This record gives sequence, structure tokens and C-alpha cells, in this order.
Amino acid sequence: MSGRHTLMLIKPNAVKNEFAEQIFLEVHQHGFKILACKKLQLSKNEAEAFYFVHKGKPFFDGLVEFMTSGPIYAAVLEKDNAVADWRKLMGATDPAKAEIGTIRRKYAESVQHNAVHGSDSDANALNEIFFYFSAREIVNAGGGIIQLHDINKAE
Repeated sequence: MSGRHTLMLIKPNAVKNEFAEQIFLEVHQHGFKILACKKLQLSKNEAEAFYFVHKGKPFFDGLVEFMTSGPIYAAVLEKDNAVADWRKLMGATDPAKAEIGTIRRKYAESVQHNAVHGSDSDANALNEIFFYFSAREIVNAGGGIIQLHDINKAE
């Protein structure tokens, strides 16, 4: 069974270009509930830690530089099949190859500056969510809490 939670990041280029409001609107229109959200600026160490899986790849340093270049929004999304549905709504990493109507097709500048991030699996979604949010932040946002049994389902 697919999980109900995923992480959404609105990246610096989309924030700078004032697309965040439209992206949040599309999230709502596609049936996602936002359990928690915050605007923040990543440090180099935080960006390197979050994207550690890509360390050593040719694009890693550019990705870290980009993700620290301005503020981002991080949000916990909830919906049945959250990961798959969010990935479909985001579209392909390359906006030129993304389907018409997807967020990346509308708001991304390039493969490197692709406007949004989404978790690629249920297990990664929970790891990524807890990278940016504590359980208390999710509860205090009024949207409920991701329970430990949700973590076990994703493994």
C-alpha cells in the first residue's frame, strides 16, 4: 500500500519568480492536504546533507549552490498515493520533456532549475519529511501527525 505523505520543496528559482502561490494552489486543486509548511534558507551543510545521495555526481556542487541561492518552501503533503501523485503532478525533471500541465513544464527553467522537489519513494518521503520537520511542527500546523506505523509501512 502506498503511503499518504510526501515532501514538497519549492526551489529558489520558483520562489524568486513568485510561482509559489500558483504551485500551492495546484497542490490544493489536486487534492493534497498541506500538513505543515515553512519558508527557509538552506545552509551549504544542510543542502549537502539533504542531497548526500548525489555526492560525487557531476551535478552535486551545482545543486548545492542552487539550493542555497535563495529561500525555499518545504511542505508535508498528504493524500492517498501521495508520492506517485505528487511526482505525476510535478512532471519530468527536464521541463522540456514534462507533460503539458505539469508544474515543471509551467514553472521550471531547466533540468538544473526545475522548480520543485518531490520524494521518490514512501521510505524516502518519511526520511525527507523528518529532515525538514519535527513531528511537533506537523501537529502544531493543525493537520495531524505522521505516526510511527506510517514509518514502518514505508520500509
